Amino acid sequence: MLSLDAHGRVLDWMSWQDAACLYARGAVAWTLGEPCLEVHGGISRLTGRQSVIALHPIVAARGHARAHALDPTPALTNAALFARDAHLCLYCGREFSRQHLTRDHVLPLSKGGRDCWENVVAACFECNSRKGNRTPQQAGMPLLAVPYRPSWVEHLILSNRNILADQMAFLKAQLPKRPRRAGEFALPSFQ
Repeated sequence: MLSLDAHGRVLDWMSWQDAACLYARGAVAWTLGEPCLEVHGGISRLTGRQSVIALHPIVAARGHARAHALDPTPALTNAALFARDAHLCLYCGREFSRQHLTRDHVLPLSKGGRDCWENVVAACFECNSRKGNRTPQQAGMPLLAVPYRPSWVEHLILSNRNILADQMAFLKAQLPKRPRRAGEFALPSFQ
């Protein structure tokens, strides 16, 4: 389930169990999309009927309104980095499984580079070894794309392979409107 604050700002993915708790506590401000899951509870002693909660794919919670737009920097993990770079080596352009990719620092740490989104790319073992402790220019290995920090919404899209159509449409409408610079890596098409 996609969790929003009461103003419609994207918070995070939540489990169906957490969503059911919000419904049961009356803490749902509003929902979007057709119900995607029914949760069956216990039998009421008063009515003899079983409780049923129809969960929606997008749930806004009461009391979770944020005064300012939420766009935290996603944690820089290898899994998130490889997803951002579509499992491509950004030096040779070939696609690899996660086990065959490494995190390469464009400006090596030993030369003052930082371990941050804007300075790391996915690289295959061969290209990372060939580049060594040099910049792409020094190694004669131009980058195929400019590394960037994904927005929180981009991160949520990249971190979940089971996104429902209603959720994807909502998330796509929240993507940053800024055009990427010429030659900058673009996210894969989310259609």
